[in-house]
Amino acid sequence: MVDTSLGARRGQRGGLLLSLFLSLLVVAGALAGAAAWWLNQPLPLAQASAEVSIEAGTPVREIVRLWREAGVQAQPELLYQWFRWSGQARRIKAGSYEIERGATPRSLLDKMVKGEEPLETVRFIEGWTLRQVRAALAAAPHLKPLSAGLGEAELMTALGAPGEAAEGHFFPDTYAYSRGVSDLTVLKRAHAAMRRQLDAAWALRQADSPLPTPEAALILASVVEKETGRAADRGKVAGVFTNRLRIGMPLQSDPTVIYGLGSDYDGRLRKVDLIRDTPYNSYTRNGLPPTPIALPGRDSLRAVMQPDPTKALYFVARGDGSSAFSETLSEHNQAVNQYIRGPRK
Repeated sequence: MVDTSLGARRGQRGGLLLSLFLSLLVVAGALAGAAAWWLNQPLPLAQASAEVSIEAGTPVREIVRLWREAGVQAQPELLYQWFRWSGQARRIKAGSYEIERGATPRSLLDKMVKGEEPLETVRFIEGWTLRQVRAALAAAPHLKPLSAGLGEAELMTALGAPGEAAEGHFFPDTYAYSRGVSDLTVLKRAHAAMRRQLDAAWALRQADSPLPTPEAALILASVVEKETGRAADRGKVAGVFTNRLRIGMPLQSDPTVIYGLGSDYDGRLRKVDLIRDTPYNSYTRNGLPPTPIALPGRDSLRAVMQPDPTKALYFVARGDGSSAFSETLSEHNQAVNQYIRGPRK
């Protein structure tokens, strides 16, 4: 005799599984439809546009945070999951980006993946002053000049660093950006890059360094940058200034004097300039200048944290880019006579 109740139960179970499967398909379809709808909806923006700079290797969640801070008011988790599950997150290119109202989650990701080719670039050179940086930004193509009318204090406030000196706080490098972004976006990127480079170098400083703070290290690195004519001498130049700081001897650096002269400098440094007191005259004042005098590069930052071991207290340019180093004033005067004044006739 056949147990019809067992067959009926199996039939019911199969029917329930089929119903569940069909329900899941309906739910999945609805979710897929909702996701497709959301991906093509305009992102809510706090202002008319939003700008973000992305460095190579920035994690996806950090990219979402940057857009959120820039004024994209979409649910961060939804953006994160879209970037992640799209399969294109690793293809996001470094650069500075701008979106305007009407941009969608799909077009936002597409913009970052494509990198807005062709990207424009602007380059900041080691040893440049802020004046030269601003000139480069003014000449850069397709860059909104939002910083042009700002004083230095206003500029740093706009960059989120109120009270910080503008000089020397931007890392010398080449920065790519998409057309139409503002120069403030590029400067924010350069400012953040300098902070990262300074923090990395500071972690390597020698235990007996006379530099009390990262800011002091940045200032000295800017002096080393301006004083170094040949890369091989950089560590020794840093060693001379470190030795002078340790014993309270003035730095006696011509580039600091020139910086303090400002527009009065006509290309020639005279004896009267060396005794003309300014906050940047390292002949008349001990210690470091009040601010950096230029953009130091990575090598100069590292050099002041780990200067070459030397007893030298003096150096003079040989005229070929290299320097002659001396431990005593007598040796230094001989080098000056040889390389600067020339042999007596």
